[in-house]
Amino acid sequence: MTRNIPEDAADRRAVRPVICYPNETLPDPDLPGLQTLRLTARKSGECLVPPREARCFHVPAGHFFRITSVEGPQVGDLNLWSAADPRERFYSGKTRALHGTHLTRGDRMWSGFPHLRPMATVTEDTLEWYGIDEFGGSVHDVIGTRCDPYTHRLLSGQDYHHCCHSNLVNALMADLNLSRDEAEPLVHDVLNVFMCTGFTRDTGQYFMKTSPVRPGDYLEFYAEIDLIGGLSACPGGDCGSEHSSDAAACYPLLVEIFAPLGPTVREQPRSSSYSWP
Repeated sequence: MTRNIPEDAADRRAVRPVICYPNETLPDPDLPGLQTLRLTARKSGECLVPPREARCFHVPAGHFFRITSVEGPQVGDLNLWSAADPRERFYSGKTRALHGTHLTRGDRMWSGFPHLRPMATVTEDTLEWYGIDEFGGSVHDVIGTRCDPYTHRLLSGQDYHHCCHSNLVNALMADLNLSRDEAEPLVHDVLNVFMCTGFTRDTGQYFMKTSPVRPGDYLEFYAEIDLIGGLSACPGGDCGSEHSSDAAACYPLLVEIFAPLGPTVREQPRSSSYSWP
């Protein structure tokens, strides 16, 4: 089949893009207020996620939680669910559409329909300095999914059981006492914490590169609602070469919970007020 290039091809390509979801009218997360609240918050719990495994943790509304690289450069895959109803869960696609491909301080993790409300707000990011590099890469992405045994089987013909999807399913099963058939549909696309990713300019393919994270770097959040978190210490380590294998050096990730000194006056976000006709 002949593919003819139209005479006005250059003009069509030169059309300026339009932002799909201008976010100037999004509710203000009030970062200064959250930072003031954080000054008096005190550590109330922690969860250490072993390499190539996942753990669940609970964060009450009004508390902060921090994910830290503690022993070596390590990427983590983060799921969030509403503690009141785990069917309400993080919606990476809409979060990406509202904030961009990578999250940092002031951005929020939104839940899916019909709720569409902020679940957590990013309040601190020690890798904020990285920005966007010459390859178009940045950190903390919501463009990748999560490494999973199904895609691994499709591409390699091999079975690998420590993929982040598998890890998160197992962690949720243990935390909520669910069967695999009950837990797996609740596991969803993630925030890839510390992961450095982008799209190639020539082929548009999703890429990863060595994460700039170092021990002591962290990403901190404010829990807008009562949350169940699930975090997998990715079997790709810093994701500089491959994932879903035992070849990469992997390290634990530390989750710490911080409780406010007293009751907070910040109102919890409500589910969307949209109603079907």
